[in-house]
Amino acid sequence: MPIKHKCITAQPLLEKIDIEKYFDNIELVVVGGESDINARIFNYDWALDIREQCIRKNVNFEFRQCGTYTIKDGKQYKIQTKDLCKQAKLANIDYKGNR
Repeated sequence: MPIKHKCITAQPLLEKIDIEKYFDNIELVVVGGESDINARIFNYDWALDIREQCIRKNVNFEFRQCGTYTIKDGKQYKIQTKDLCKQAKLANIDYKGNR
């Protein structure tokens, strides 16, 4: 079956990854952390790195949620599950490309 809309979802994002080489014909990349009492750590810099990869290739980027345990600016935060998506929205790092 032909797929009309192609997306890469890196959620939960558990480490820094280089996925830019896979962006041909990709419309959207979605990134987010893991949520749960046993969640693994999410580093906000990983999301920013993927965002930069998307900008270089003009691919849409959405930051959907922080992780329960998020590192930002060298400090670790514990975020309530109900606030994970809200905090990601407040980061205001989504990117709209031309795809």
